[in-house]
Amino acid sequence: MKKIVLLIMVSVMVFIVSCSTPNSTENDALAQCLTDNGVVMYGTEWCSHCQNQKEAFGDSFSLINYVDCDKSRAVCEAAGVTGYPTWIVNGESYPGEQPLGRLASLAGC
Repeated sequence: MKKIVLLIMVSVMVFIVSCSTPNSTENDALAQCLTDNGVVMYGTEWCSHCQNQKEAFGDSFSLINYVDCDKSRAVCEAAGVTGYPTWIVNGESYPGEQPLGRLASLAGC
């Protein structure tokens, strides 16, 4: 009986971990589509909202066209960025953290 309970507990834990881990294949595809469609995220390393946005993509964030406004202040000013993060999609500015589904919809991904 103890083995069955232990097996059930382990199975539940594996299920929870697998559900909470971002699907890297889907995130890779979305990140690549956003980049291919000219979407850019402007942010800084010290911005907690930027960090949250990066974490939403997981390792796939490396595929996102990202501009660090501390290192490229003139680029950010030219883009009209006044807060972080700011996403530019099809020439429109979307400030703040954005759900991945919304980014996909805005960019046609």
